Amino acid sequence: MIHNLSYRAFVYSTESEEKVREAICTLLPTALPEKEVTEGYYNNQVIILHGKITKKREINDFLEKLRSLKPSAKKRILRELNNRMDDRGNLFLRFDKQRAYLGDLKLVEHGDALHLKLKIAAYPARKKIALEVAQKIFEE
Repeated sequence: MIHNLSYRAFVYSTESEEKVREAICTLLPTALPEKEVTEGYYNNQVIILHGKITKKREINDFLEKLRSLKPSAKKRILRELNNRMDDRGNLFLRFDKQRAYLGDLKLVEHGDALHLKLKIAAYPARKKIALEVAQKIFEE
């Protein structure tokens, strides 16, 4: 159902890199994020943790976490599916970093989050077909 999964999180100067790594591992236990250091708007250091998961077993483990979301969260994703997917069949989700650190998965809209991009397995790779596949993920 998913070819691969990319993730990204920003670690601001007021945050602990280790805690953000733990938040990522709540979603993706086998994740080994790469670290990139950049500069923020006010010349402050910002760390970007990012990576990609391609192993089927790890992707299936993540799918189980998605399926265990609260029914209201799954309904929300289904309702917003068209807006969360691009024309290439990439589904974009954001989860609250602080809640993930505490072991709770909460979908959010703001940018200070764990950003996920799921490449939906759709043949041919069209949005319409990818939407149908993604619906199956959240309806189960």
